Formats: sequence, C-alpha cells, structure tokens
Amino acid sequence: MCKFGKFLLKLLGVALVLNVGLFLVFFFDLDGKLLFNVVEPFLKNHYDNMERKDTLKAPYDIDKFPKYDYNS
Repeated sequence: MCKFGKFLLKLLGVALVLNVGLFLVFFFDLDGKLLFNVVEPFLKNHYDNMERKDTLKAPYDIDKFPKYDYNS
C-alpha cells in the first residue's frame, strides 16, 4: 500500500503542477501572445508573397451568360 500511496502522491503533484501551468497560460493569455507574435507574422509573410491571379485583367463579357440546363 505504501508504493501505491507514493505513486498517488506523485500523480497528484504532477496534476497540480500541470494545473498551475495551464492556469498561468490562461491568466497571462500566453497562447494568444504566441499566435499574435510568432504564428501570425509567419502566415502574413507566407501569404503576402504568394502569386495571385490579377482579376482586373480578366475579360468581362456582359453579353455572355452561362447556359443553364434544367432537366425536369
């Protein structure tokens, strides 16, 4: 029973430390700060440098409409 009691106390201590760590992440909004300061600049840099199709150069034919076929 003594080994089980020590194991249970260690497990309780690990759970307590994990709970305190998660509380600190929540209280100081560390996940939001990580996303804003690390992930978002990386994504902005990646997506701002992507090649995109210039939609202003696409032809606009006002007299051509798509053909709709309704088979009913």
